Amino acid sequence: MLYDDASKRLILSFKHSDRTHTSRALASWILRAGQDFMAETDAIIPVPLHRWRLFKRRYNQAALLAVEIGKRAGKPVWADGLMRLRPTPIQGHLNRKQRHANVHAAFALNSRHAEHIKGKNLTLIDDVLTTGATVNECSRVLLKAGAASVRVLTLARVKNYL
Repeated sequence: MLYDDASKRLILSFKHSDRTHTSRALASWILRAGQDFMAETDAIIPVPLHRWRLFKRRYNQAALLAVEIGKRAGKPVWADGLMRLRPTPIQGHLNRKQRHANVHAAFALNSRHAEHIKGKNLTLIDDVLTTGATVNECSRVLLKAGAASVRVLTLARVKNYL
């Protein structure tokens, strides 16, 4: 969906207000958008939160979506496939350049999955695509680790994200 005034309230309540029950419906929408390539997906990986943000929020919204998508698509979900190495500031008010700098070298592959990644077609899940900085950095890490391809599915995107 388009990330605008109409969708913002729904997404932010899912992300910050414990409306986790909506993950099932939201995942259905995302899966419908990615149905053309989901058959080729070997595994699904959510964008990770830093452990301190996860502790504060109590859940990773991208992981909740990934699990629901994985159930519906019959695909494994490697919820811990990536790690966020440092607590990056929230990007809501950062411009494109600041966002890219903010997430540069902020992610790493979890060594538990190092052998699983090689040659795999992966689908990366995030909630909102703004500039693409986060998913680009996560994709870079996965491709460097040997993934054959990384496709991205998000719940919403801003209108002029590129």
